[in-house]
Amino acid sequence: MFTWEGILLILRDVGMRALQVAIIVVAALVIAIILRAVIRRVVDRIVSGAKNRARVDDTQALERSPVAQVRVVQRTRTLGSILQNIVGVTIIVVALLLIVSVINPNILGSLTLLTAAVGAGLGFGAQNIVKDVLNGIFIVAEDQVGIGDVVDLGLATGIVEYVSVRVTHVRDVNGTLWYVRNGEITRIGNLSQGWSRVIVDVGVPADSDIDEVEHALQDAAAGLAKDPKWRSRIVDRPEVWGLEAVTGETLVLRVVIRTRAHAKDDVAKELRMRLKRATDDLGLGVTTISTVRLEGHDGAHRVRGANPPKTKPTPVPIATERPVWRPKLRPRRPRETPPAPDTAPPAGPATPPDADA
Repeated sequence: MFTWEGILLILRDVGMRALQVAIIVVAALVIAIILRAVIRRVVDRIVSGAKNRARVDDTQALERSPVAQVRVVQRTRTLGSILQNIVGVTIIVVALLLIVSVINPNILGSLTLLTAAVGAGLGFGAQNIVKDVLNGIFIVAEDQVGIGDVVDLGLATGIVEYVSVRVTHVRDVNGTLWYVRNGEITRIGNLSQGWSRVIVDVGVPADSDIDEVEHALQDAAAGLAKDPKWRSRIVDRPEVWGLEAVTGETLVLRVVIRTRAHAKDDVAKELRMRLKRATDDLGLGVTTISTVRLEGHDGAHRVRGANPPKTKPTPVPIATERPVWRPKLRPRRPRETPPAPDTAPPAGPATPPDADA
């Protein structure tokens, strides 16, 4: 039979536990808000510092600035989003465990065996999740992929819109948004890091003067590189690689130019236009101009301008004469020479005195 005192005790116990749960929830929310604000502030400071060093106001202008800090901005924002996700999940898990322990302190101890069995089952079933998370962390930490990069992941090709702990969002040219699991990514081709190269093949009639055509193509490409509108997107002087092929009645000459990563398509379009005008000025008639993408063995042998790591030469020790120990010899005493024998002639008979003296 319930009494008022028992009911009051139950209500007080329920109220205390509800208050503790409310405190845990509020504390978790406050901690999450504070940590997210700290992460956001750090990201904003790094991004603002990159903009100030590059002297630009817009992040999109970083790619056109002399000091390209766009990689720092992209990596920082990506790491910031991942850290926010990790912080949110961690706080939710810890808060749920504390709430369960407040509701029933013995429930965790009584479910130890069941928890171990469930954990073992999840361990086998969640291998792919763990693989996705670890691979995603390494991908972002090593700056392999950043938000806004144009990438080829094998499974999808397009612009990276979002990188989470488990999946990467890639939107292709048709507008399709691909969700690629980080654990399934075995190779990454990033078209937004460093520089790109425009390769254009120009086909001219077989009876054309090759030297004259090469000179005209070189002048057209050099004019593009010197143009104030385009020179900020070009990182190296253009080159004419010469005669690449002879197909039927057509001579194929190749023109190449290195550009900034995001400016490749725009520079390629303008370069084709100027090369067409140059061939028209020579009166070559119908010509073929096409952009080429070298791959495989041919592409590996034509990578000019790459930046391999430079190492210092290994110092070679100079062979020196090793000191040889020699015993110290005592000076020898000069031998006493025996007295020289008397070699004077024997005394003869005395000469008689002169009688006249």
